Amino acid sequence: MPFIPHTPDDVEQMLAAIGAKKIDDLFDEIPKELRIESLAGIPEALNEMQIGRLMAQRAAADGTPLNFIGAGAYEHHIPSAVWAITTRGEFYSAYTPYQAEASQGTLQLIYEYQTMISSLTGMEVSNASMYDGGSAVAEASLMAIRAHRKSRSQRVLVPTTLHPNYRKVAVATASGQGVRFEEVPCPKGVLSVADLAKYQGEDIAALVIQQPNFFGVLEDVDALTDWAHANNILVIASVNPTSLGILKPPGQWGTKGADIACGDCQPLGVPLSSGGPYAGFLTTRMEFVRQMPGRIVGRTVDTNGKQGFALTLQAREQHIRRGKATSNICTNQGLLVTAATIYLSLLGPEGLARVANECHRATQELVAALTRVKGVKLAFDRARFHEAVLLLDRPVGPVLAELAGRGIVGGYDLSNDYPELGNALLVCATETRTAAEIKTYADALAETLKAAVRAA
Repeated sequence: MPFIPHTPDDVEQMLAAIGAKKIDDLFDEIPKELRIESLAGIPEALNEMQIGRLMAQRAAADGTPLNFIGAGAYEHHIPSAVWAITTRGEFYSAYTPYQAEASQGTLQLIYEYQTMISSLTGMEVSNASMYDGGSAVAEASLMAIRAHRKSRSQRVLVPTTLHPNYRKVAVATASGQGVRFEEVPCPKGVLSVADLAKYQGEDIAALVIQQPNFFGVLEDVDALTDWAHANNILVIASVNPTSLGILKPPGQWGTKGADIACGDCQPLGVPLSSGGPYAGFLTTRMEFVRQMPGRIVGRTVDTNGKQGFALTLQAREQHIRRGKATSNICTNQGLLVTAATIYLSLLGPEGLARVANECHRATQELVAALTRVKGVKLAFDRARFHEAVLLLDRPVGPVLAELAGRGIVGGYDLSNDYPELGNALLVCATETRTAAEIKTYADALAETLKAAVRAA
């Protein structure tokens, strides 16, 4: 973004206008003992040309490696129109749309976003929106406890097939409010009704089901949802929105459908950006709408009968008494929501289905190519979407380091989060990976494993 600093004359005129002699006078309320004269380690300032050259060098140092890592953030093709529109001044610099009469464009876009996300998930109502997929799971858990009036517990079951970062965020966000997150081991790579048998008949507020799960495997969502409802447990679905182009939406899981569905909008036109910022989505049934965190944009008519949009539900502490608030979610990640809305508008249902099918096809091709390499085998031979767990015959870390030296991001090392799996590697392929790139990865992996054997 261009930056034009004020000239010394500009600064003098502004200081004169407010009656200050120098800029330091603006901070005279700060005690001297709290001030510092310099920052150790900070280099001399650079001019615009120098800083531009430095940033270009830093960016070039990252290179353009072949990417086969997913683990919750995915490299998808983003049509150029998405960010060309998103970064228009009307969207890029717009503030929170409290004044409906001045924010109709932003409000309509959020309304369209809510409509698309509700349709995609098969749910009745969407908010606008959450910070990311992890915070969405945390807020969905708190929401489920508020909504489940028949439950006296604050227990939420989270299978180990749920993204480990989502579990950590949920604990960090909600455990201080008394929520008990109880992990359910899934040794076979999927959550089964048998894994839940010991909770039969107990007072549980909610069960979280990720689809596809963190290993890329498809869960038996119908059986799990029906089991939860039979045991008076609400179901929270954590879903990859791209997969919903071809998979059954949470609103149709089992006999009654999930109660809350959430996830991360990152696959919908949001670049990887070194881990963020992203946006989370959260949808539910209309009966639970007043327990939903954040806010909702609604469509109405003005006194002349003309269609208009306004914030219709804002159950957060900024708008109501703190004790009555459902959350302290303070931003709707509007810029990322804008990108997701434009992305979905451009692709449409058929386009999203094509992307999802290409992701699945590429992953099948990737798994087939890598498991032909000696020393590599598939961990869970089950239906999957666009990720899979591979088992290597040696520690994963050094292998990934060697691949990185060859310009390949080879996947996610699962040994820290799932040591019980052994030398496990999570790999991913989206529609952006070509057959030639998959072969390049397979050849590099084979050479890396052979070299390690010779070195030994």
